[in-house]
Amino acid sequence: MLLLLFYLGDVMYAMKCKKIREVVPLVKLKEVAHTPDFLAGIFNYRGVVVPVIDLRMLVQSRPCEMRLSTRIIIVDYLKEDGTPFVVGLMAERVTETVKRPENAFASQGLDVEGAPYLGGFLMENHEMIQYMDLDMLQESFRFLPMIGGGHNVPEKDRITA
Repeated sequence: MLLLLFYLGDVMYAMKCKKIREVVPLVKLKEVAHTPDFLAGIFNYRGVVVPVIDLRMLVQSRPCEMRLSTRIIIVDYLKEDGTPFVVGLMAERVTETVKRPENAFASQGLDVEGAPYLGGFLMENHEMIQYMDLDMLQESFRFLPMIGGGHNVPEKDRITA
C-alpha cells in the first residue's frame, strides 16, 4: 500500500493514499464562526469550497506550525446521498510517500477513546510511525455533510510515489 508520511509536532503519522486527491501548499484560510477549534477554515480549491481540518489541533489540541512544509492534504469522501465531498487536512512536514505491506502496522494494544482513527505503529529507521485511518477520521468531524462511507480516488487522480 502507498502511504503518505507527515508530522504533527514531533510525532510522525502515515495514512493510505487511496482517498488522497492531492497535496497542496498551505494557503490563506477563511475562518468560519461557531465551528470546532480543529476546523482551521475554508478555501477555494478549483472552484469548490473546501473545509480544512487542522490535524494537530484535532489530535494534540495545538495548531499546526506554519512551516514551508505544512500542507493541505485534499481527501475525497462521499456524503450519505453518494455525492462526493472534499475535505482538506492540514499537517506539518508533509514530505514523502512510501510503499509498505498491508500488515506493516503492529497493533498498539490500546483503545484510544475519542480517537478511533489512530491505529497501530510501524517501526521505520528507529522511529515509530502511527497509522491514521481516513475512514475512521471522518467520524471526528460529523458537523460536515459527509456522514456516509468514503470512497477511493480513481487511479488516474491518485498521488503516486
